[in-house]
Amino acid sequence: MKKLIGTKAFYKRLLALAVPIILQNMITNLVSLLDNIMVGKVGQDPMSGVAIVNQLIFVFNLLVFGALSGAGIFTAQFYGSGDDKGVRDTFRFKILLGIGIAIVTFVVLICAGEPLIRMYLTADTGTGDLDAIFRYGKQYLTIILWEIIPFIIAQVYASTLRETGQTFVPMMAGGAAVLVNLVGNYILIFGKFGAPQMGAAGAALATVISRVVECLIIVVWTHYKKEQNRFIVGAYRSLKVPMQIAIDITKKGTPLLANEVLWSMGIAFVNQCFSVRDVIVLPSVNISSTIANLFNVVFLAMGNTVAIMVGQQLGANEFEKAKDTSAKVIAFSVAVTILTGALMALFAGAFTSVYNVSGEVRDMAKTMILITACLTPLQAFLHATYFTIRSGGRTVITFLFDSGFSWCVAIPFVYCLIHFTSLPILVIFTLYYLLDAIKATVGFILLKKGIWLQNIVVE
Repeated sequence: MKKLIGTKAFYKRLLALAVPIILQNMITNLVSLLDNIMVGKVGQDPMSGVAIVNQLIFVFNLLVFGALSGAGIFTAQFYGSGDDKGVRDTFRFKILLGIGIAIVTFVVLICAGEPLIRMYLTADTGTGDLDAIFRYGKQYLTIILWEIIPFIIAQVYASTLRETGQTFVPMMAGGAAVLVNLVGNYILIFGKFGAPQMGAAGAALATVISRVVECLIIVVWTHYKKEQNRFIVGAYRSLKVPMQIAIDITKKGTPLLANEVLWSMGIAFVNQCFSVRDVIVLPSVNISSTIANLFNVVFLAMGNTVAIMVGQQLGANEFEKAKDTSAKVIAFSVAVTILTGALMALFAGAFTSVYNVSGEVRDMAKTMILITACLTPLQAFLHATYFTIRSGGRTVITFLFDSGFSWCVAIPFVYCLIHFTSLPILVIFTLYYLLDAIKATVGFILLKKGIWLQNIVVE
């Protein structure tokens, strides 16, 4: 037990890094929750349309996250070794990568957005006007596309700030964004203060405006406080990145990028499988996942925190310290999420009651929340394990551990149960998440072996 419990100084540093990330994640998820609740007040069909498009945006968000994560491993280790130039080079790499992602995303969503939305509208049973859902989804997508550019810029800056230990400003920017989103939703969705009543389109426009505000705050502060953010000095004199660093980041980052893309596509595919059974399943999943994400901010933040702390220690060649830190952070994450899971289960009914949806959707969403709450500690262990292994640059292993498992085991499992059995959807939902126990076993073995203990920025 002594190996799993840290000192006061350890937890002080842990919380100094984690709390701003937790609050930022909470703020980000509040934006999604507010969108869902306010659009849900308009009706079930608009909410279903928004839920479908958000599945596509979810893939984009994880694409950005995965693409920047490869460079982020190097950023944390360069910072730990005191190499400002190395941090600057990884920042430039992120900028170039972000431009490429923006171009690809625009092309895909503009050219293939409509057929992607229709892919979710194949249920033969259930309630809801499929044509209306498609119309609301298309309307929402047309506007939400414009969040891509400010979102990518904000993530490039915010990720670099977090990897260098600056977690407070991204949190404050996120707070400002959620306030703007809340006010914008109220005005634009319901047509207040003389504004037109835009419904789902209003939610999209409010989100875009909030992303712009978040981006401006982070960028302006980073450039204004150059003495704290030495990597930004001269960052735009050239976007040239040393070839060796570019090659190294690409080698380590490509599995991460592929992992996030395949994993997010896998989630979207599983939800599409669920929607085949009944059109009410997708809004139920959307409600439960939005609320679950709000409670899961602790273990999600712990993943980022363990990556920062362990990454900096690996960059300083403090391998035993890194191993000790990983064990303590994972134990703390699991312990805390036992509490958050209990709270999630306790308030499941209260959260679902605020949505203007049918009783069937509300009941299914509540049950999904209860199932998710019970499995939260397992998810906390998996998340922190993934980030620990990734912090040492073992990205091929994390690829196999995450999306490899999803596409080779979990997705075929769900597909077969959906299409070839008559099991209730909630039973399939539960079995799908219980498969993560296999991943947890493999992750524990990888942690114990210590194969992730390596310095990847050594001369």
